[in-house]
Amino acid sequence: MLNEQARRAHKRRNIFHSVLLFGGISVVLAASLLMLFGPAGLVWSALMLGVVFLLGPKVPPEVVMRMYRARPVDPRSGGQLANIVDVLAARAELPAVPRLYVIPSATLNAFAAGTADHAAIGVTEGLLRRLTMREIAGVLAHEMSHIRNNDLWVMGLADAMTRFTQALSYFALFLAILNFFAALSGEQSAPWLAILLLYLAPTISSLLQLGLSRAREYDADLEAAQLTGDPMGLASALRRLERYTGHFWEDLMFPVPGRRVPQPSVLRSHPATEDRIKRLIDLDSRPQLPAELVAELPSISLVGFGPIEMRPRYRWPGLWF
Repeated sequence: MLNEQARRAHKRRNIFHSVLLFGGISVVLAASLLMLFGPAGLVWSALMLGVVFLLGPKVPPEVVMRMYRARPVDPRSGGQLANIVDVLAARAELPAVPRLYVIPSATLNAFAAGTADHAAIGVTEGLLRRLTMREIAGVLAHEMSHIRNNDLWVMGLADAMTRFTQALSYFALFLAILNFFAALSGEQSAPWLAILLLYLAPTISSLLQLGLSRAREYDADLEAAQLTGDPMGLASALRRLERYTGHFWEDLMFPVPGRRVPQPSVLRSHPATEDRIKRLIDLDSRPQLPAELVAELPSISLVGFGPIEMRPRYRWPGLWF
């Protein structure tokens, strides 16, 4: 059941946070260029932002899936899982049904890649084996929401801006070295405050990017609840994912205060699971769309998808599975 009034309130707050955080990243980049190149830096900043805004990330989803050695699922033999993807894509009013891939990994993970008219969703074997079909439907709806809301493009754009700010910080280190030798001769080529701000700019931009990611995750949860009409299905999936990441067993086996220092919320790309579940519980009321009831039927056969990977592996783009 879905409380539409609560969903709209959360939606407005998430949009406000996203605009504010994305604007903050833009301001950090513009300020960095202003300190380096003066007023002309603002013009260059506007031009570069315009180019990035128009082009955006253009990596085909098939390329991303090949990085993970994912295997595509044939819709004709995908069974209930493929049917859920079709239903959710229709409810999300996507121009094309995302292609489903299975990743040979024991970890519990799922992610989307591409654009609304050409997207792919990858799910790990571990997730398919551990979650119920109702929970898997909630996870797929979450990824479908990322595709519908263009979150992949937004986060790719924010990441490009943060990386560019990082490149400018290297120039700040070069200026610091020049300033040091200039100070020995009684001269100063650049203000130390400007150099310090340039050096700190990537950290500020990264924190804003993480905040933007958390806001988009909240929004995807709300959209997923709307697509399935079953917010508790996703809430149950989040509980199970939290349990299998180890926190559940740590709390059960070692209930000692201070035994583990939690990661600060500002350093997380995803919101705390407890907060996400609480928001989903708040939505548990009358649905706008009828709930997508998912029976526990066989989904797809995992035979032939290759050996399962028991540990995460690092890839050169910085991606984990």
